[in-house]
Amino acid sequence: MKIIAFAESTHGSETGSRFKKVAFEAVQAAVRLAAELGGEAEALVIGNGVRNIAAELGGYGMKKVYVVDDKRLGLYSSTAYAKVVAKAAGDLAADVVFFPATALGKDLAPRVAVKLKAGLAADCVALKAENGTLTATRPVYAGKGLIDVRINSAKKVFTLRPNVFSTSATNGSAAAVEDLSVSLEEADFSSRVTALTVAKAGRPDLTEADIIVSGGRGLGGPEHFDIVERLADVLGAAVGASRAAVDAGWRPHEDQVGQTGKTVSPSLYVAVAISGAIQHLAGMSSSKYIVAINKDKEAPIFQIADYGIVADAFEVLPELTSELKKALGKD
Repeated sequence: MKIIAFAESTHGSETGSRFKKVAFEAVQAAVRLAAELGGEAEALVIGNGVRNIAAELGGYGMKKVYVVDDKRLGLYSSTAYAKVVAKAAGDLAADVVFFPATALGKDLAPRVAVKLKAGLAADCVALKAENGTLTATRPVYAGKGLIDVRINSAKKVFTLRPNVFSTSATNGSAAAVEDLSVSLEEADFSSRVTALTVAKAGRPDLTEADIIVSGGRGLGGPEHFDIVERLADVLGAAVGASRAAVDAGWRPHEDQVGQTGKTVSPSLYVAVAISGAIQHLAGMSSSKYIVAINKDKEAPIFQIADYGIVADAFEVLPELTSELKKALGKD
């Protein structure tokens, strides 16, 4: 069995190309499962100026990386990228393709699955090798349950939820890099991103953050998110928000965590003044540790929280922030 891992990267004029954390997660998942299945794993990198970073995947266990480097692929095109991945998967005789369940991966994976006539298991939180095949675990019913899924088609596509699959550098040698040739015409770019606005640096990206502090409607107004931001700054965390806070115009949509926002799986998720509607839980219930701060002891968020504080956030957060500053030597 051959598994191809799509290694997602970002392209910035100032910082150059770099891999997202989810690329390393997909790569190591492919390497581990290929070994368990007695198969082989390879990686695929697409973009502009990405050849010079491809060998970096060797540090995460990948021995061979295929690259399609084209200046027209610097900005994402769903149609062109789908053609490239499908062509690469066919030429390399891949049985399985892994994508990260990012905004790009969620858009690209089903397009590739259609081209390959492959079954698709989306948003997987676990994968295991059983009897020579892959079994995926994925959430259902807005995160309230988990099911095991097997794909019966010859070709298989999986998207992996970010921050769920472990990753660590192996200090291995650089991967062998080989260019792939895929003929692209203007018609292949019928759908494309025309511009990319990069947010100001400062806090981690919400979908890749290891720690997230989120605020909800219980804060009472946008001016009170400063207590959430101060705690996030001390922890080096990203700032999230519930749908209610976003709908009220308190935070931008890119901060929204939930079924209609972003799905996150940090090591630590701090929910501040968030009641825990099922739509919000669907986006963060796979976090490793959940801390809930809410003055309503009946709030649904406490049902999934590992640690709960029944108290007024305006009293708890300033004190918590102050104590963490001392403990972390940031006072």
